[in-house]
Amino acid sequence: MSNAPEISRIAPIFAAALGVACLSAMDAVMKGAALATGVYTATLLRSLFGAGMIAPFWLSQRTGWPTRKVMKLHIERGVLSAFMALSFFYALTKLPLAEAIALSFVAPLLALYLARVLLGETISSQAVLASILGLAGTSIILAGKLGRGEFDTDALYGLAALAFSAVLYAYNFIVIRRQSQIAGPVEIATFHSGVGGIVLLIFAPFFWVTPQLDMLGALVAGGALTVAGAMALAWAYARAEAQALVPIEYSGFVWASILGWAFFDEALTISTLAGTMVIVSGCWLVARAKAADRAAVPFEHRPPNRRKPRV
Repeated sequence: MSNAPEISRIAPIFAAALGVACLSAMDAVMKGAALATGVYTATLLRSLFGAGMIAPFWLSQRTGWPTRKVMKLHIERGVLSAFMALSFFYALTKLPLAEAIALSFVAPLLALYLARVLLGETISSQAVLASILGLAGTSIILAGKLGRGEFDTDALYGLAALAFSAVLYAYNFIVIRRQSQIAGPVEIATFHSGVGGIVLLIFAPFFWVTPQLDMLGALVAGGALTVAGAMALAWAYARAEAQALVPIEYSGFVWASILGWAFFDEALTISTLAGTMVIVSGCWLVARAKAADRAAVPFEHRPPNRRKPRV
């Protein structure tokens, strides 16, 4: 019995670490699948397989069909996520895994400014400094790429796709914040994958490539890893403060480095490592500032922790 409180504190940390590991493995699986069968087909099948896996859990809750207001948000995020995933997985085919993950860390910083424009939130001095650090970290990574003479046309397309995906991902945070006020995580995950898959199906006549049978297994694994990672993170964030779990999300860079080296023979460069540390420092600065603000509010008056992970 004496160990129960300690276990309750540690369990969300392990769950968050497991969730990040699953999503990092999913990125690696999707890079391989996208290279083998095309970005569009891989992204579409991942969404459809993921929806098929999570939908039974939502149906078992017997919550009924979402209201018009809720469904509008589900559709908005589904459309957004379809193109966000498509552009991100395209970037993975053009850039090393670790570099792409490192640059994607800029998205939470972009979300700060979108929150100012769309939600009227105040941008603190810490957030401004964090944005400068994010820009500096990105510049370090790109400068290293230029110095190695690897900035070719493919890299330019990959960076453009990643920038587009990061902007969509930043706006995605705003939509998730609204969604989380009126829908549960299982419902959100179900419609996120389902609507995204339906949106992508529209383009099937133009971009569909029939995958090899051995690729179907990889894509099923990609869908399963997406669902497992999302649910592990949802479980963790429902039981622990974001300030305790946010640093764990940056372990995704470590996984990306290992998986990129093991499966794609990608070397981790000093410039990528240095730039990542600068970007993460900026994100950490914002997280600490938000944690301090939250700590200043009496516990009984705090709003519930609504932060949701990527799906």
